[in-house]
Amino acid sequence: SEKTPLFTEPMEDQNPFQDPAVTQHSSSSSTGYATLDLYNPFDNNTTGPPPPYDATTPSAPPMAAQTPPSRTTPTEPRNYGSYNSQTAVNATTAELLRKQEELEKKAQALERRERELESHSLGPGASRQNNWPPLPSFCPVGPCFYQDISVEISQQFQRTVTIMYYFWIFSACTMFFNLISSFAVFCVDTTGSGVGLGLAILWAILFTPCSFVCWYRPVYKAFRSDSSFNFFVFFFIFFAQVVVYVIMTIGIPGWGYSGWIVSLAAMKTSVPVGAIMMINAILFTALAAMGVVILKKVHSLYRQTDASFQKAQAEFTTGVMSNQAVRQATANVAASAAQGAFSTPR
Repeated sequence: SEKTPLFTEPMEDQNPFQDPAVTQHSSSSSTGYATLDLYNPFDNNTTGPPPPYDATTPSAPPMAAQTPPSRTTPTEPRNYGSYNSQTAVNATTAELLRKQEELEKKAQALERRERELESHSLGPGASRQNNWPPLPSFCPVGPCFYQDISVEISQQFQRTVTIMYYFWIFSACTMFFNLISSFAVFCVDTTGSGVGLGLAILWAILFTPCSFVCWYRPVYKAFRSDSSFNFFVFFFIFFAQVVVYVIMTIGIPGWGYSGWIVSLAAMKTSVPVGAIMMINAILFTALAAMGVVILKKVHSLYRQTDASFQKAQAEFTTGVMSNQAVRQATANVAASAAQGAFSTPR
């Protein structure tokens, strides 16, 4: 019998990579199993098919587009904000500077007012230097009044007193312009306008200082010290002044006022002179209208204060009795009356 050899040569060379498990795993057509790093075909504990395989390789995350940082030279200023934010900062700084200037002005005004109040509280010996009218130093006549609206008048009445002061200036300028228009008429008609020119000179010289003393100073002192007596003086005199303004606006011939009647009559003689007088008539009309408005304004402010007719009487009595000349005259009259009564024979 034939003996079978112990070691038989294989019929063909076997390729270990032809193992079905390996070929099935490494086949390019099959992408449903894991890679060799994760699958061990010689593991006896492995049962069932290999785990699913993901053929897609992880890609690196895309790099975000980054702009290279800007490099500044040592002399180049750095930009710490946008244009709009820098503009806002500049606007805020300008606003703070403006408010600081306003506060400094108010502080200076308060200091000046405190010094003025301190000078008032020194007693009757303390004197204030008059500053109105503002005359030059070489003038032989000095100022007659002390006037400072920002110091002596409270803040809520400063605007009204300032308007009254400018109204007085406007009235004085109108009276001098009335003098110019009357002189122009006199140059054209020398026969019948001489009286009007003389009266215009008189009104300009008389009304300018008298209006300041008679109605502006009373309203100034009324708002300065809440004086009922000065309020009533202002109302009485300023009402008469408004009536005079109405008469000036009418322009009665021969009264020295270049009102509407005289202006229309002058247009027949000379058109340029008539035009000048018409301008004066318009100014008189504005004075009358503004006078009515100011009178109502001051009356409304008067009702907001503590002024009354009883207080005005008390202030008048106190002011009269505190006057040294009045007291001396009263004492002299009383002494004369008593001496006459005792010396009368019975």
